[in-house]
Amino acid sequence: VRELRRILPGENIVYFGDTGRVPYGSRSRETIIKYAQQDIDFLLTKDIKLVLAACGTVSSTLPKEISSKLPVPYADIVQPAAQQACALTSGGRIGVVGTNATLRSNAFGKAIRSIRADVRVFGNPCPLLVHLVENGMVQPDNQITNLTVQMYLEPLMREKIDTLILGCTHYPLLRSTVRKIMGEDVVLVNPAYETAIELRELLRQEKIDNQGNNKTEE
Repeated sequence: VRELRRILPGENIVYFGDTGRVPYGSRSRETIIKYAQQDIDFLLTKDIKLVLAACGTVSSTLPKEISSKLPVPYADIVQPAAQQACALTSGGRIGVVGTNATLRSNAFGKAIRSIRADVRVFGNPCPLLVHLVENGMVQPDNQITNLTVQMYLEPLMREKIDTLILGCTHYPLLRSTVRKIMGEDVVLVNPAYETAIELRELLRQEKIDNQGNNKTEE
């Protein structure tokens, strides 16, 4: 929502965060799809003109046969992040971190390889990071968070990745910690920013962009 408000100041945003059932990433594919459908059904009651799945797990799991039949345009975070990672990688070695469900779906890997067949993709699930962020443990000097992030990133560092997709909504809040561990040479891709840019173009293409002053309804 922060990125949307910055890049799309004229849009009104209805934000639904399912804190009652978080985290989604450790649940079965069937449960994630059921929850996503319920979330979208709720949003559709708010007279919206577009649905954005800002959740990496939902973005990776919701099948196109469902999203393509919605009465309004649908967008998710996978394709914009994959496109930017492919554009930025210097050595063709892209890492992806996300929830168990996101990595199990291989959605980022498929999207990346559909853009650039020469790129190698390395993924590692990071199930504890959502809990750390939800509990406010995002300070760069938090020892528990530092050790946890380092544990998850070490396999990707051994693969000598040059680009890393932060494939969960929570992870950009740990950007400083990730940057400290990965070093300055690894490019970090924030799907929130890339998706907001993509959404601006989609709204213009659909001729449904708004030039007024925005507000957020939660």
